[in-house]
Amino acid sequence: MKKYELTEETFTVFGKTLYRIRAVRDFGSVKTGEFGGYIEKEENLSHFGDAWVYGNAKVYGNAKVSGDARVFGNAWVYGNAKVYGDARVSGNAWVYGNAEVFNTRHFFVQGPIGSRDGYVTFYRTKDDTVEVRCGCFSGSLQEFVNQVEETHGGSRYEKEYKLAAELAKVCIRLEGESR
Repeated sequence: MKKYELTEETFTVFGKTLYRIRAVRDFGSVKTGEFGGYIEKEENLSHFGDAWVYGNAKVYGNAKVSGDARVFGNAWVYGNAKVYGDARVSGNAWVYGNAEVFNTRHFFVQGPIGSRDGYVTFYRTKDDTVEVRCGCFSGSLQEFVNQVEETHGGSRYEKEYKLAAELAKVCIRLEGESR
């Protein structure tokens, strides 16, 4: 039984049309008629469990949100990312690519930070590594640190970004670690 429908309210991102969702039945804390965030297609959000996309959050591409996972605020989940279990993705987080988030300890967002006063998202991948999204940068944790050294070497921004990277290493749980 479906728990939501796609409405006619849309948002376009990178040439893709996303549709605001509306609940068609009560489930979890969501009530019939409640509007949610935006998804590109029904494959992005499971009709089973209590998973939901709230507010202005966006899920598109081959990304999937399922189980009891929740995506809030201005968060974006896209590419081949999977958010499931009891995970909560919120704020200005961007989870994408090879990300696999099923626990709130699988991503870390820091900001405003650095030369852009922007947000940096660190997240666990399906290969049990940590990747980073910061402005137009996207890559591994080590590539991020190398880029920071090259771009901001010796400045306070280098210190901010490197401290955030160290904190992400401590906060993000990789496979086999205790929760």
